Amino acid sequence: MLTTQTSKIEILKASTTKINEVDFENLSFGAVFTDHLLECDYKNGQWQNPVIKPYAPILMDPSSKVFHYGQAIFEGMKAYKDNNNDVWLFRPDENYKRFNSSAVRMAMPEIPEAIFMDGLNELLKLDKDWIQRGNGASMYIRPFMIATGPGVIANPSDEYKFMILLSPAKAYYGGEVKVIIAEHYSRAANGGIGAAKAAGNYAAQFYPTNLANKDGFQQVIWTDDATHTKLEEAGTMNVFFRINDTLLTAPTSERILDGITRKSLLEMAKKEGLKVDVRPVIVSELVEAAKNGSLKEIFGAGTAAVISVIKGFSYQNEYYEMTPIENSYASLLKEKLTSLQNKLSEDTFGWTVKVQ
Repeated sequence: MLTTQTSKIEILKASTTKINEVDFENLSFGAVFTDHLLECDYKNGQWQNPVIKPYAPILMDPSSKVFHYGQAIFEGMKAYKDNNNDVWLFRPDENYKRFNSSAVRMAMPEIPEAIFMDGLNELLKLDKDWIQRGNGASMYIRPFMIATGPGVIANPSDEYKFMILLSPAKAYYGGEVKVIIAEHYSRAANGGIGAAKAAGNYAAQFYPTNLANKDGFQQVIWTDDATHTKLEEAGTMNVFFRINDTLLTAPTSERILDGITRKSLLEMAKKEGLKVDVRPVIVSELVEAAKNGSLKEIFGAGTAAVISVIKGFSYQNEYYEMTPIENSYASLLKEKLTSLQNKLSEDTFGWTVKVQ
């Protein structure tokens, strides 16, 4: 391996590449990773020098606290390649801030901006050839931190590992999805970690989602833990509802993740002159709108999926099918956002950042 030093980031280049083994037209989301990753350890109360090295398994003590007490957080980001072969990130400052917010909530050390941003920049430059151009093509970026300190005593770890993985991606969800509205299970509770991008939030969703899958639904629309009357998120996405010509979505809270795609769509919708209302959305309101025909659209929004159209929903064993409409808000906003991300239209918001 060739070793170079760049801005205190040690770079160990892989002697060979796996890129020629990858079928970029038939990618399974999150299953293929590039030649390199970034790794940085926290020890003795401070972050060590980061290193970019060939992608490989890591060795950990069986008593590492991540295995026993679940101190683990992550982010989801994307990079895009334009027609000039330049690489762009979308609102990386928001991911960085949210990552550290999650770290604080999980009693983990915040990561310095130089390690997160400079490390990501160098990693993307090194594996730039893995980023494809074209509609739906991107590089999915997974920064994460885990507790690596040994010992099974129930307290925060004193050692951590921060890493960034890169995975070439196409579209996350194929086609429309059907959902079931949760009547018993909740994604998060007041005072809990719902607003943090913590690994345990996602693990807790798997069982009720499996139950929904058995009944023919792809995802669950989560409701509040106290009354199960307020609609909150759809699967791993923020969720939007269009009733008549008003676009509705729940406000962020201790239970709801402050989605970067969510906040971007809200700003774009307002710029397009759409009526937007950020407020609690009640299950009975949605059911009544479905019955009287005023419910026009439901769609999820997130980094991986961008926008995923919801075909219909079930509540109390009754299924409500959505009627397809022309000129949908979902189609309009997805086209506007993906065009901006891929540098096919002007970024009037200042959200895209060039990798250089």
